[in-house]
Order: sequence, then structure tokens, then C-alpha cells
Amino acid sequence: MSVRLYVGNLPRELSREELEALFHQEVGQIGTTKLITDRKTGKCRGFGFVTVESEEVADQVIEKLNGYTFKDNPLKIEKANDKPKSEAKEKEKEEVAAEKPTPSNRSNNRKNNKNNGRRTQANSVSTEYGSMDTEAVEPDPRWADALAQLKERLLAQSSNA
Repeated sequence: MSVRLYVGNLPRELSREELEALFHQEVGQIGTTKLITDRKTGKCRGFGFVTVESEEVADQVIEKLNGYTFKDNPLKIEKANDKPKSEAKEKEKEEVAAEKPTPSNRSNNRKNNKNNGRRTQANSVSTEYGSMDTEAVEPDPRWADALAQLKERLLAQSSNA
């Protein structure tokens, strides 16, 4: 079974052929090489992937070339994490959802809070932040006083409307 290796800390001025030649020279027979390039400039983004034929060869490559100085850059080589795309996207979504509280369904709340086809400034503010648990989020201490004043103004404005 083939093993995919991540090759990091590559120089920006590098071609796939140069990367392939390095591995052929130092290791011998390898599978495929893939150099990740910038879409706009076409230059190397600093990493790529090399496929080798077995776990044993992968361990030998890592042992031999990890830290190897290539064009003044010490290479970083490790086994690539192959995750299915859908699984990786689901995990990313879960992490983002767990990191920060978000107002629930803003677009539906905005549609429900229209006033004769027009939203007022107070409706817009209450729509975006009305469903958030404000106790769970601590304000930045540098802006705490300004935030407190703003809250007072909003309360006064909404009570007058």
C-alpha cells in the first residue's frame, strides 16, 4: 500500500522536477510527486507531497530527509493526514460552531422584523443581537465603558420607539 508524505518548508523557487530529482537522488524509487503552487504567481507555496510504496520506505525517507537542508531550507517531512473531504468539512464546522456563539438564524429574524417593508435601526440591532446570550460573552476591557454607554443609548432608543 502506498503512503503519502507531506514535504514542507520548500523554497518558493522550486519546480516539481527538482523535488522529484531530490527524492530520486537521496531515496531511489518513489511514486508520484505533487508540488502545491500559488494560482496567481505559479510559484511554490512552500509544501508538496510525495508518494512512496510502503510504510517502511516512508519511515526511511522521513529518517533520512527530515531536517535535510535543501536550497538553504531545512525540509520538514512527515506522513500526510489523509482525511475524506466531507469528514474534514464536518469537523471544521463543528469546531467553528463550538468556538463562538452566533445569533440564531439572522436572515429569518430580519424578515420577521420588517416594518412596512422597511427596517428601522432599532429593529436591525435587536434582530442581530436579540437572540444572543450577552452574559456568556465578555466585552473587551478596553471598550467596556464605551459599550456600556452604547447599551444605555440603545435601551433608551428602543423604549422611546
